[in-house]
Amino acid sequence: MLEHGGRLLRAVRHYGIPREDWLDLSSGIAPWPYPIPPIPTQAWARLPETEDGLEEAARRYYGARQLLPVAGSQAAIQALPTLRQIGRVGVLSPCYAEHPLAWQRAGHELVELADDGVDAVLDSLDVLVLVNPNNPTGRCVPRERLLEWHARLAARGGWLVVDEAFMDNTPAHSVVDCAERRGLIVLRSFGKFFGLAGVRLGCVVAELPLLQRLAESLGPWTVSGPTRVLAQACFADQAAHAQQMARSNMASQRLAALLREHALAPDGGCDLFQYVRREDAAQLHEFLARRGILVRLFVQPAAVRLGLPANGADERRLAQALAAYQKETA
Repeated sequence: MLEHGGRLLRAVRHYGIPREDWLDLSSGIAPWPYPIPPIPTQAWARLPETEDGLEEAARRYYGARQLLPVAGSQAAIQALPTLRQIGRVGVLSPCYAEHPLAWQRAGHELVELADDGVDAVLDSLDVLVLVNPNNPTGRCVPRERLLEWHARLAARGGWLVVDEAFMDNTPAHSVVDCAERRGLIVLRSFGKFFGLAGVRLGCVVAELPLLQRLAESLGPWTVSGPTRVLAQACFADQAAHAQQMARSNMASQRLAALLREHALAPDGGCDLFQYVRREDAAQLHEFLARRGILVRLFVQPAAVRLGLPANGADERRLAQALAAYQKETA
């Protein structure tokens, strides 16, 4: 399997530091999880049913006409490539590595693209895949450009797949409201914004025939009953949405300022993480890990991604470690 953030137990074993002593910044997940509502016994005892309120709550939250809840957007990432005949697939890189892997495993020809390389090859592609805002760089492609790309692809029966896992904080940039258009597929992740990645929930927004094919591919009961209850409560809590957006934005700005203060100016980021390209990224990752701070390391290009510290104490701990690194490498 590919490397991902959140591998804290492995770090515990490797560095010999107890789990409770770690500051885990390796995942771009809001560090303030929504409270868990009471889960009725029947949610555990009965098989889950669709249209029990979850789909309607998600449609209202995302502003979508139709969608399919899935067991994390990862499930859709792996299934979508099997729903098309073998073709030529462009992926804006670097991005969440599961996307290119899934299309390659399904036998498609993969073309890795930079942002400025899309227009030149778009008419030769059957599918274009991108993450917006991007993971790990935070780059955000303007909505107007995405819809232009989609129109060109759809005219030839192609797909534009937009993974909006980190879009909840900036919904004005989303194209989810257009996803009933043929050939536009939008993936949304529940766990990152709501700070509840462990429940494994995502939503696919697309035209109804494609959603039906995807549902048949994934099979019944993909989202558990307790998850369906929990997600309805989270989707409906509009006051908490505004609070989460505001504190994520402020924490991300403080993190960016802290990094700049220690000569680690971010090269990108969004409201849930900051991204720093460095030739010495592996050295920085190791330095922090030996002090019980886990960040995400990327090899190509060499970079680290830092999630949001949850509070002032965590920010101060990170600042002290970065100051020590700056002093050691000066």
